[in-house]
Amino acid sequence: MAALSAAGLGVAGLLIALQPAQTAVTTGGPLTALPASAWQTDASVLGLAVAKNKAFVGGRFLNVRPPGAAPGASQTSRTYLAAFNQTTGALDTSFNHVLNGVVWSIVASADGSKIYIGGDFTKVDGVTRNRVAAFDSTTGALIANIKPSVSYRVKTLAIGGNSLYFGGSFGLVNGVARNRAAAISTVDGTLLPWNPNADADVYAIDAADDNSKVYLGGTFTKIGTTSRWAVASVNNSTGAILPFSAASAVPSPTTTCKSRVKDIETVGTKVYFANAGDGGGCFDGTWAADVATGNLVWKNTCLGATEAITMVNGWLFKGSHAHDCSAATAGPAFPEGTGNHYLLLQNPADGKIGPWFPNTNAAAPTQVGPLVSATGGQDLWVGGDFTKVNGAGQQGLTRFTNLGNGAVPLGPVLPTLSNTVTKQVKATVQTSLDNDDITLTYRLLRGSTNVVVATTTANSTFWSRPSITLTDPNAPLGSQMYRIEVTDGKNTVRGGYSTITVK
Repeated sequence: MAALSAAGLGVAGLLIALQPAQTAVTTGGPLTALPASAWQTDASVLGLAVAKNKAFVGGRFLNVRPPGAAPGASQTSRTYLAAFNQTTGALDTSFNHVLNGVVWSIVASADGSKIYIGGDFTKVDGVTRNRVAAFDSTTGALIANIKPSVSYRVKTLAIGGNSLYFGGSFGLVNGVARNRAAAISTVDGTLLPWNPNADADVYAIDAADDNSKVYLGGTFTKIGTTSRWAVASVNNSTGAILPFSAASAVPSPTTTCKSRVKDIETVGTKVYFANAGDGGGCFDGTWAADVATGNLVWKNTCLGATEAITMVNGWLFKGSHAHDCSAATAGPAFPEGTGNHYLLLQNPADGKIGPWFPNTNAAAPTQVGPLVSATGGQDLWVGGDFTKVNGAGQQGLTRFTNLGNGAVPLGPVLPTLSNTVTKQVKATVQTSLDNDDITLTYRLLRGSTNVVVATTTANSTFWSRPSITLTDPNAPLGSQMYRIEVTDGKNTVRGGYSTITVK
């Protein structure tokens, strides 16, 4: 006869082991889901770059403040541009420049020795800098010979070889026609012949790692005289349009859907794109193309505009407000109704959602959340319009590292026990959750001495939590207690006891 039990003894979710801090996450994702300490801003962060152990941050803000400080408290003035220590997240007090307008984009030179900024400003420390400027990353000094005169907003920057490519809403550079995309020499600041001649705003630019070609994204419908909606591949020296079959990933605009390219990330042989649509069901996802052939590699059709993508240690991180990935072409994931997921991880080989689930909120003025991201190699800095990270107050800026033990698994619930075979007990329990581990190990423990009688592994995510069953094949007769222990390899949590009379 079966003997069933629902008696619970003890408290579920007891954390019983926490190993010393260490590097790496056990499931392959390169970062923990727990944010590291970082200063905050009082308004939007729009540009980010990491160089020389500093994170350079630009945006709409006028002040910064320490972690944990409430809005308006303990503020330090920083007008549109600031720098923070990459290791500690603390304000770099030596980098302090006064700008008269918003910074929209920041990029570092390949060797990290310089950073370039673009935006709406026309002055830096009282010195004329019409929407593009450069600084020495180590000393913070304004660089004298990088001073093109750009007629209107610079929204995006990229480095390729000795060229600084930039895009935005402008029409003139140094009085010469350059419609929304231009380039200068990083050596002497001279205007280069590169001239894609886009007919509408350029939001994103990136060069192939070998500078063999340059990619543009935005709201344009033509490059030169050639029709191209929202994305193009162009020659690195002339700006002439190149064949790019993967551009078909972005749907042509209609009266109900306009999907724009918002960010581009080139890494080795692949180039990755982030899209944001403005209509219901409009393409909001990410996609990848082969640099050499221009062919599409994969396309992920999650809904919820994607604003930023950054590669960290072989994983593609994205900032978006994804809310429905149930029909994603690169692997279905969470359905509508689970809320917005502003920070996600994708496998760059196929675009599938990976093991990393921290979150932010979305705040004014965009109500979008993350808008920009950058890495120093072993970390991820995220900026945008948010005031909370993982439910705790943190405005405008946050960072994640690969240090520490990561997120703790959710404590397992009481197991449901059954005894249909003599001296055999089966324990069934719903799988747990862990924000930076999908694969967890479960152990069935018997008695007050917690004897391990069964072990298994199982995958779980917030949208898919299957039940598992572990079996004690040789249970002692009489009343017995069982509990479930779950571990991610660093953190171990035990649930409460259920009892059963074994026959």
